[in-house]
Formats: sequence, structure tokens, C-alpha cells
Amino acid sequence: MGLPKFTRPKSEHEELSSNLYVANCGPAVGLTLESITSAFSKYGTVKGVYPADESGCRVIVSYHDENSAQSALKALDRCPCPDLGGRSLHIRYSVQRPQLQVVASDSVHVCLEASELNIPGIYLIHDFVSPQEEEQLLAAVDVRPWHSLAKRRVQHYGYEFRYDIRNVNTQHRLGELPSFVACILDKIPEFKKLNEAADLSLDQLTVNEYPRGVGLSPHIDTHSAFEGSIYSLSLSGPCIMEFRRYSNKESSNFIRRVVYLPPRSMLLLSEEGRYAWQHYIPHHKVDTVKDTVIRRGSRRVSFTFRKVRKGPCECDYSQFCDSQG
Repeated sequence: MGLPKFTRPKSEHEELSSNLYVANCGPAVGLTLESITSAFSKYGTVKGVYPADESGCRVIVSYHDENSAQSALKALDRCPCPDLGGRSLHIRYSVQRPQLQVVASDSVHVCLEASELNIPGIYLIHDFVSPQEEEQLLAAVDVRPWHSLAKRRVQHYGYEFRYDIRNVNTQHRLGELPSFVACILDKIPEFKKLNEAADLSLDQLTVNEYPRGVGLSPHIDTHSAFEGSIYSLSLSGPCIMEFRRYSNKESSNFIRRVVYLPPRSMLLLSEEGRYAWQHYIPHHKVDTVKDTVIRRGSRRVSFTFRKVRKGPCECDYSQFCDSQG
């Protein structure tokens, strides 16, 4: 069961509610949920304290009754709260709205290792590059031209990926992969120790720059565009990545798995994990990992390496395959 969701307050004169929307209050401004619960418990029994959004500086304080919420609002709204370091809070009523139910085989648990995902073909190596190599890689792409998409910027090397057709033009080669990624390619053979199917002859690179709060829509990389192994190096900022497995293209039910990608980690998608599971980066500014709130950096830059496919895909997952479907 996920956290309850609440409507954002429309005015300061809404009808009484047992839920309060509290601004300037939350983990991002140095307040723990426990300290917030303690401060508001003086006015009645607190049912729960929940994030109001992804900012980490606004919460919902939920009471069991409206009288407690009204007492807290009158006492604390726009007044320094001694129990919260003298912080001045901005409080309005809020109303819980129905939750959308996601059909999943398990609760949403953020894994720290790929082995916890239990998805064949997905591997993760932490600290794949050093902090110095990370700085050099970021400096190298920052002096090269970016192509702006709706919410992020990209660079393509080897072959251009066409987002309008979700494929590559194999007749239009841009050239060799740039020399500044040699420190990455030299370490790719490490995956051979983990996965015998790992493809080491990579010829296409897409560099993506995601501003804070921008993610990636759920998708499976086009089967006919690339061979089986896809490598994605995360730099500069952390994020979580969600994997979804549908029974078929028309199904609305899916299995969920989530993994944390720290900076400088390299993710390999191959086999079932590449061909049958969608991957997705939620559009969050804050992620919760093992009860710890982790703010995303001002940007996240990914280096995604692939091998361009020259013929049709003949994988074992025809229900998700554009070559066979």
C-alpha cells in the first residue's frame, strides 16, 4: 500500500478537515518526520505525517479528528514553532483524495544491488569510474554541442538515435566513438565476469543530461535498433530506476522492481531484462531509499552505450518485439 495522496489547498478558507498542509516543514529543511509528529501531537493524536510533494519541504499532518487539526492550525500557522527550532510554518487544510492502485506482485522496495531485483540479465557495478574520471567525462561533453529535447539535452556518437521513429539510420554513421570514453570502454570487459552474453563490440553512444526532477518515460529500447546488451553509466546525480514487466503489450497489470543508481555506477541491461522489462526513471526531485530522503543533483548525466543491429531481432520475447510483432 502506497502513501495516501492529498489535494493541494485552494484557499485559506476551505472547510474543516482532519488533514493539514504544512509548508516550510520537512526533511529538506532539516526536520525529521518524528520531530514534526512530536510537535503536532500537542494538539491531538497524529495519524501520520506524509510528504506533500517531492520537494521535501512540505508535509501533510493527518489527525484522527478535525478539532485537533483546527487547534494546531490556529496555534502554529505563521507563528514560530519552538519545538521545530522556531521555524515559522504556513498551514492550510487539505483533503485526502482516492489513491490510484498499481497492480504489482510486490511492494515497492528500492534495491541497492541488481541481484536483489531478481531480473535475469540486469547487472550493476558501483564506482565503475573514479571521481576524477567522472569530472573528465563531464568536462568533455560540456564543451561539445548539445541537442535540446522537450525536457533534456542529448549528444549522439557513432549513430544518431531518431526519437521520432525510435530507431537509428544504419546508413548514416557519425564516426567512431569519441576518445574521451576510452576509460569506460576499457572497463566494459568486467561484465564478462558476470554475464557471458555481455556484448563488448559497442558502436553507439547517447549522452543524456537530465535537469533535477526530470526522468524518463517507461519504455523498452527498440529491439530492431540495438543488439542485446545496453550499458548506462550514471554521472553527477543519483536517481532510482523502476523496471516493469507486463504479461503482454495490451496488459494493464505489471510487476515492479526498483533499484537505486548512485553516481558513477554502470548498469547493464541484457537478456530478459533488456527485451521484456520496461525501464523508467520517475520524474522526482527527491527519492526515498531505505527510509533515507535523497535529493537529486542539479543534473544527472548518463552515458548509454549500445551495439547497432544490422538485421531483424530474433529474441525469445516476440510479444514485445517489433521485428516479430
